[in-house]
Amino acid sequence: MSDMYGTQRKWRKPSTCPTGSGCVEIAALPGGGAAIRDGKDPQGTELRFDATEWAAFITAIKAGEFGPQTDI
Repeated sequence: MSDMYGTQRKWRKPSTCPTGSGCVEIAALPGGGAAIRDGKDPQGTELRFDATEWAAFITAIKAGEFGPQTDI
């Protein structure tokens, strides 16, 4: 899929994502950023992060800042 600038993306899902489910998909962006989208709605909105934002997000995940959600 190309974005409005003509950039091609290769979307990936986690290897643990069951077939037919709505896992989050991730695509690398030029400059080290990333785009994410809902796998159930591939034509829907995508969130884009530049390299600094993406690195901060990954660091927070690894630090456990988001932890398991227990209030669902």
